[in-house]
Amino acid sequence: MITIKRTSSEDSVFINLVKLLDAELAIADGDQHVFYSQFNKIDKIKYVVLVYENEIPLGCGAIKEFGKDVMEIKRMFVSPDKRNKGFATRILIELENWASELSCTRCILETGKRQPDAIGLYKKNGYKPIPNYGQYAGVENSVCFEKVLK
Repeated sequence: MITIKRTSSEDSVFINLVKLLDAELAIADGDQHVFYSQFNKIDKIKYVVLVYENEIPLGCGAIKEFGKDVMEIKRMFVSPDKRNKGFATRILIELENWASELSCTRCILETGKRQPDAIGLYKKNGYKPIPNYGQYAGVENSVCFEKVLK
């Protein structure tokens, strides 16, 4: 049975999943990991989604206020053995629904060019490439996306 839970960054399950994500990103980002990690702090994220299968946590994602009517998608992760089964899409849809409930009109995000699976996930779910924003402007390894919410 699949369940989705809304929580915050204080949730210990989220904290543990983020540790797995960070270990994976340290490899993918290589020498740029320190640069990216400064933008991925979780201590003040109010909106976190967890997905469980038979009460076992297997994925997470979060949204963070970015600007007026805009949420930034952060900390997307699904356990490697559960990927390509639709869990990331379910997390993403729940995050978008939550953003809409909070009167946001769009979601933005940054991912790395070395993460083709993440890029594919976002494109498949209607995210369109945009110029790199904020701290990612001019960063060669970053690719940014946005989706206008219904």
